[in-house]
Order: sequence, then structure tokens, then C-alpha cells
Amino acid sequence: MLIDTHCHLDAAEFDTDRPDVVRRAQGAGVRSIVIPAVCRDNFQTVRDLAASLPGGAYALGIHPLFVPRASDSDLAALEDLLRAWRDDPRLVAVGEIGLDFFVPEVSTPELRARQEHFYVRQLDLAQQFGLPVLLHVRRSQDMLLKHLRRRPLIGGIAHAFNGSFQQAEQFLERGFALGVGGAMTFDRALQIRRLAAQLPVTALVLETDAPDIPPAWLGRDAEGRLQPARNEPAEVARIADSLAALRAESRDAVIAQCGRNAMRVLPKLDALLSSL
Repeated sequence: MLIDTHCHLDAAEFDTDRPDVVRRAQGAGVRSIVIPAVCRDNFQTVRDLAASLPGGAYALGIHPLFVPRASDSDLAALEDLLRAWRDDPRLVAVGEIGLDFFVPEVSTPELRARQEHFYVRQLDLAQQFGLPVLLHVRRSQDMLLKHLRRRPLIGGIAHAFNGSFQQAEQFLERGFALGVGGAMTFDRALQIRRLAAQLPVTALVLETDAPDIPPAWLGRDAEGRLQPARNEPAEVARIADSLAALRAESRDAVIAQCGRNAMRVLPKLDALLSSL
């Protein structure tokens, strides 16, 4: 069960060839793609796009990098749609939500506080509607965990995780899986690679974050220099190869277990794929 648990398939980078992107993913064996929203403007878009794919699923949320342009009315709209669409089998999570303390433009004290406000409100909505969350985690692990400790029944995926082993264990104790993707394929990503190799395979799910975080084979030119590159959901197949090689385990076993992990932490995805 090859699942891309985090792919921004609605992004403008795919506007010219999205059907081909989907066909390549299906040809690579990708059974399901989870498409998270990032702001109010693309709530309907991700829902429609997920409905167009046999194994398509989506999440609704306001990304921390979009918080500066968001308002409390966007949170009200999110609540309204979570209520209206709560019986949609393809709505599997609240996301992408979280905190970003890496990007300077959103890391001023005022905007950190605003990010935290949106994060807490969206955690409360996830709890209200019984949904897991897709978390954006960038230099913000401890603050994310602080609020999760007060809401022990949420769970979900810590996307593109790059924290410590201790932080990883705290997410796992709270019912989360950790997303591994293109960053893991770079030799210099020592911490991510150690986590991917040494944590239990039951802790991990596969993702691309396409069109972002291209894997090593896309992100360098012939001389080994970093270059702009568009990631695609089809690349989750080779990401699975990389994870299997790191762990010295069989590719099939890694894909199967990561698929089970995804369906465990996203229960509605399990029901959706079981019905296909």
C-alpha cells in the first residue's frame, strides 16, 4: 500500500500537467495521495481534487506560513466546512497546521503568538470533530508538544520531522507517526537519516510534500550542485527504496508497514481505501 501522506497536488506548479503527474504516480504504484489545504482559498480545491482521484484524500487547515494573511473569519469558515463535510469519507484530517519558527518573516514575537493562536484553535477543531492532524514542524517541536499534551486524543502525522530522538518519542507517545520524504535521501541530512534508520518502522509514514522537498536525485545537477526542481508524488516510490536501504529491510516490507501506519493514524483513510 504505497501512500503519499502529504502532497500539495493543487499547487500552481502542477497546473500545466496535473493529469500526467497523477498518471505517473499511479504508474509508480501510488495507491493514495493525501492533499492538505494551506488556507481558506484552497479548501474547496483540495476537496474537489481528492474526489477526482481513486485513492484521493484531503485535509483542511490553515498553514502557519499563511497565518499572517489569515483572519479569525477563516477559522470560522474552517469550522463550518468541517461540520458540513464531516461525513465525507475523503476528509481524513485537519491540516496542514502547526508552527514555523524557521522562516524569519513569520517568526517575529507578534507573528509567533499569532501562529500559536491559529494552531491552538485548529487543534481544538480537530478534537471537536474527532480528526487527527497533519502537523507542520519546523524548529517548533517543543511548542507543538506543549499544546498536544493538553489534547491527548488527537494524533496524526508530524510532517517532514527533523527533531531529536526524545522529541520523536514524545510525538509517538501521543499517537503520531513521523513523515519521511525527500530530505531523508540526502547524505548530509544526518539527523533525519538516523531517525529513519533507528526508529521503529511502525513510527514512519512516507510522503513527498510535492512540489517541495525534492529528493536527492531531483535536487542536484550533474556536478552535484543543488538546483531548483519540482517534486512529484511518483517519487514516493523511490523514497521508499531509500528508506528500505537505510534500514537494511526489504522494500515491500517497508511499503507495507508504512501503509499500515498511515491508515492507523488516519483512520478515515483506512476506511476509504478498504472501500475501493
